[in-house]
Amino acid sequence: MKTMHWTLSPAVRWVALLLLCAAYLQGGLNKAMDFNAAIGEMNHFGLSPAGPLAVAVIVLELGAAALILTGFWRWLGALALGGFTLMATFVALRFWEMPMGQERFMAANSFFEHLGLVGGFLFVAWLDLKERAHV
Repeated sequence: MKTMHWTLSPAVRWVALLLLCAAYLQGGLNKAMDFNAAIGEMNHFGLSPAGPLAVAVIVLELGAAALILTGFWRWLGALALGGFTLMATFVALRFWEMPMGQERFMAANSFFEHLGLVGGFLFVAWLDLKERAHV
């Protein structure tokens, strides 16, 4: 029985990684361009010290996305964004604490969408480590 084997072209793979990182690139750039809003976001979620945490989030979002897109320690960038996304999801989307209604419904949907992103980042890290083991 013949086994089908396929690979993605480098361009398609890079576009897929860019799409996975798009929200983090946009978020990091927006926070960097409007640092007061980034501090406001930290304060909104009760995170302190807001200034240093905002800087850390900007560096993490942009730096980890750059690692993923360049392929330099891609696995590390993917694990960093996956871990960040998981923690941020539990901080920002606590739907179980909300009363029933539209806001809870939307937060729950967003919560599980973010878990999907975490899974995507774990998959990218796994693939990268698997490829490195075969080099």
